[in-house]
Amino acid sequence: MENHIFSPGKLLITSEYFVLDGALALAVPTKLGQDFYWEEHNDGHSTVFWEALHQGKSWLQITIDYKNWEILSTNLPDSARFIIKVLQNVQQLSNKRFQNNSTYHIKTNLQFPGDFGLGSSSTLMNNLAVFSEIDAFLLNELSLGGSGYDIAVAQEKSGILYQNNPRSVERVEFKPKFADSLILIHLNQKQDSREGINAFRSREISLSFRQQFSEITKQVVKCKNLQDFSDLMSLHERIISGFLEIETVKDKHFRDCPSFVKSLGAWGGDFVLASKFGDYKNYFFDKNYYNVFDWNELVD
Repeated sequence: MENHIFSPGKLLITSEYFVLDGALALAVPTKLGQDFYWEEHNDGHSTVFWEALHQGKSWLQITIDYKNWEILSTNLPDSARFIIKVLQNVQQLSNKRFQNNSTYHIKTNLQFPGDFGLGSSSTLMNNLAVFSEIDAFLLNELSLGGSGYDIAVAQEKSGILYQNNPRSVERVEFKPKFADSLILIHLNQKQDSREGINAFRSREISLSFRQQFSEITKQVVKCKNLQDFSDLMSLHERIISGFLEIETVKDKHFRDCPSFVKSLGAWGGDFVLASKFGDYKNYFFDKNYYNVFDWNELVD
């Protein structure tokens, strides 16, 4: 298929949860993301042939009659129903796609494992928005919800400072001098971000919290050395831990770790950020965490 779109994944470095409430957040793109290949044939039919690959291996096939929004065939009904819901939103927003006169062949390829939490949904939303020439934030809001920072990263393909209500996106070059000292560790499970958002929404949020996290974000972007960065990461964890009344990931899993350990995104899963120390790889391997990446290996 000759038409190709690519959106990078993302990591949220600061203001998890509080970005929903207007705190300034720092997010960065990952080298891995999601490919979107497509062909359109104006043949008078109303069919979508959809194939989704995970790291090059086919896992979902759907044939859709989009005139009547019927699934004609699929190997994964639940996933197919989600795709139909999203494509209906695309049709509603777009003057160009799914208007009952073309056959579409669409193939997606998620370049990272589905449980990595790097944005399997947001990269799809952005790719579909580019394909259908619609507002990716609006498609995401209709289909999934959330703050939209992940859509902004996919669009900008850059580090960003992001603020919600009203939306503000500023590209930033976040390439700290100490990046070679940073590592990312996957916690062997994908966290349901909606669950965390619900817990966050159940608590009363003050303006002072938003201001605190916005200020931390500004200081992180300006950081010149690893010690200052480590102190800010630890402070960030302590404040959110107190607010959510959930123990930090370091207290829960890595009490004896000589580095800071910071959750990235929804607490309880996905990736954490730390800095190198001694025999750090074996430290995490001994705790059965085998996906340990250098910052520059994963972050674009």
